[in-house]
Amino acid sequence: MVVLTAVVAIGGLTFLLATLLILANRKLYVEEDQRIDVVEEMLPHANCGACGYPGCRPFAEAVVGGVVGPGKCSVSNIAGREAIAEYLGIEVGEQLKIVARLACAGGSNVARNRAHYAGVSSCLAAAQVAGGGKSCAWGCLGYGDCERVCDFNAISMNSHGLPVVDNAACTACGDCVDICPKDLFSLHPEDHRLWVACRNLEQGDAVLAACEVACTACERCAQDASAGLITMRDHLPVVDYSRAHATRVPIERCPTGAIVWIDDRAGVLRGAASKKIVRHSALPESPS
Repeated sequence: MVVLTAVVAIGGLTFLLATLLILANRKLYVEEDQRIDVVEEMLPHANCGACGYPGCRPFAEAVVGGVVGPGKCSVSNIAGREAIAEYLGIEVGEQLKIVARLACAGGSNVARNRAHYAGVSSCLAAAQVAGGGKSCAWGCLGYGDCERVCDFNAISMNSHGLPVVDNAACTACGDCVDICPKDLFSLHPEDHRLWVACRNLEQGDAVLAACEVACTACERCAQDASAGLITMRDHLPVVDYSRAHATRVPIERCPTGAIVWIDDRAGVLRGAASKKIVRHSALPESPS
């Protein structure tokens, strides 16, 4: 009798809870906007996170919800973004393209190695062996981890062992930023024209023995820039991109070309006082 009573009680409680859950589901259910599925299907399915969302589905939800515009998707092409905007009857939305930038110009023709590394062809692996074989402790090791990790083929290694970013293909996914053991990559809007292509923290012309295009902390760029635009920090110029920088004046007196101007058409431009790079072959190793 006791067992039967317990079974009936538990059965009744289960029935009551199930009924409450059904009623709550009907009361609280919010029908999902079917347009989300359509917009998600129109996206490139890269799930790269460059838009600021963890994947294409959350981004589609944000677009349909009016939180962001289709223009926020840097992977989709213009036609794709316009198609989404037309489907939803909204504006595409302006989105300044974000790209990966490398803070190093020390290829093999201008930067020396202090030792020959013969291990696994990987920057991560080489960095574990006394920081890699480069004389400049902050320089790009050149084994192409960034190129391999880029799913969009936006990075290629040039003949001097330096990564080159194809801005048109770059989606600002950040994989190159994460993989680089020297922290040389960062993401920047394309309109950041002034760029410091160096991470060397030493001061003086002695650094040129390791890399001919290294920053020597001469401070000429900071002196020539408008007030507050460039400040020196740890012997490196730091650009305040919140300030207008529509002039190439700060790069003109740089003796090594460590600070450059990035032009949409002409590419990377060095200042008039910068020593011309004429060597194409690799420099010999530094004397031990």
